[in-house]
Amino acid sequence: MHANATELARRAKLFKALGHPSRLLMVEALGAGEKCVCELRELVGSDISTISKHLSVLKEAGIVHDDRRGTNIYYSLRMQCVTGFLGCVRRFFDQQLEEQFQYLEDLRNKTRA
Repeated sequence: MHANATELARRAKLFKALGHPSRLLMVEALGAGEKCVCELRELVGSDISTISKHLSVLKEAGIVHDDRRGTNIYYSLRMQCVTGFLGCVRRFFDQQLEEQFQYLEDLRNKTRA
């Protein structure tokens, strides 16, 4: 079944939202549980306006949602499956790195022989 243009645009928006290292770091942290904006700011090391912009992008893409409690805003993952996807990507890169090490080891052994 082929996706229509609207569905493809929605998917692209999601991947674009994940396309920044700071946003990936925040999503991975939220995979461990809810965090307040102040915790995410400390984690990323950016100013509050930059963190707010990143969180707005993630929220607009449907990846996170927020909960205001008094003067604090807490974020959590709305799209729980994103952690599984990010884990899959991490395992892929680990495997790729292992394959490169093995290739270099094989190359070294061939040159010694």
